[in-house]
Amino acid sequence: HLVVGVDCDGVKHVLGIWLQNSEGAKFWLSVLTELRNRGVRDVLIACCDGLEGLPAAVETVWPRTIVQTCVVHLIRASMRYVSYADRKKLSAALKPVYTAANADAAQTALLELADTELGKKHKAAIAVWERAWDRFTPFLEFPPEIRKIIYTTNAIESLNFQIRKIIKNRGHFPTDDAVVKLIWLAICDIEDKRARAREADKGKPANKRTAKPRLVEGATTHGWKSALGAFEIAFPGRIAATLT
Repeated sequence: HLVVGVDCDGVKHVLGIWLQNSEGAKFWLSVLTELRNRGVRDVLIACCDGLEGLPAAVETVWPRTIVQTCVVHLIRASMRYVSYADRKKLSAALKPVYTAANADAAQTALLELADTELGKKHKAAIAVWERAWDRFTPFLEFPPEIRKIIYTTNAIESLNFQIRKIIKNRGHFPTDDAVVKLIWLAICDIEDKRARAREADKGKPANKRTAKPRLVEGATTHGWKSALGAFEIAFPGRIAATLT
């Protein structure tokens, strides 16, 4: 299990790797308490993939934190119930829901979709959004600058993808520490290779550069400068308190 954070400078950090056979509020409470004890004083928004017990744990450790379900995760989860032939059509039909100006407009758009032939055909897909509604709608309270930042958990998913590639050919690990050590060393190796490639690309025209950006650690969040001002307005005083 991984936690990735974005600091007030817009820089991403892998805050930790935890091994646990099952998820739940007790496990996530121990993870978040550890993070708080290590110095994470405040969290504005926690974006997650509907993990069991995580919202309650977040609100226990940081009562002012908004827990936001990943929008991309919701789209993917709803597509599980949709035939391949209808996926593009339903994806397009859902766009007015998650791009709505506010929660009322989103509710209207979802109801209108549910009343269409496409919506009636895929009631289970619509139900995914209905069940996650309370955790989805906080997203709609923010301006586009913030929505772009919290729209998805792809930063974690890309890291997970690289980790799966590393461990899939190994059938057994002698200890939990061996797992963490392998993952950590492999990530360091990936970052070192990418850093060397970026160094080799220096001075080349943009269309000639082939090096990949940082995997996660130390990467800069796209659009952060414009989002920072919006965060300051949405969470008055909390950004400034963190910076001091």
